[in-house]
Amino acid sequence: MTREFERRHGFPPGVNEVRPADHADLAAARTLTRVSPVPRDLLTFYGNIGAVTWTDVGNGYFLDPAADVVLRLQQYGPVDLGAGQKGGSLVIGSNGGGLSYVTDPGGAIYRTRTASLDEPVLDQVADHLRGFLTLLERSLTQFVADGDPGQL
Repeated sequence: MTREFERRHGFPPGVNEVRPADHADLAAARTLTRVSPVPRDLLTFYGNIGAVTWTDVGNGYFLDPAADVVLRLQQYGPVDLGAGQKGGSLVIGSNGGGLSYVTDPGGAIYRTRTASLDEPVLDQVADHLRGFLTLLERSLTQFVADGDPGQL
């Protein structure tokens, strides 16, 4: 993606990486399991991946490090999914346009419709993290092919 980026867009690429988990990430993932229910696939993810930062794919796609998820949970609490769903819904990432990605305790992934998490309106984008990562991969593939990041 970055090889042709500057020629296509006229400026150098920013940070675009999938960063492997380090010791601090693994410790943060363990902390996360102590403070909130965490879907198994998210734990597997954090056991291998520290963060995803794709600043140049559209407005950007970001899957936060576990330490950021823990900090946000401690500062603001879990996200209320509405319709009587309470519990450990976690903000796990965002796009560069201000929308957040949230996972519920069962592992489904949602995207907010607005930047606010006070009374969020959410749309389910995937049944589980694997499906969400597949959508991210498609967005990257499409962006590399034609510059269009899709609508994730």
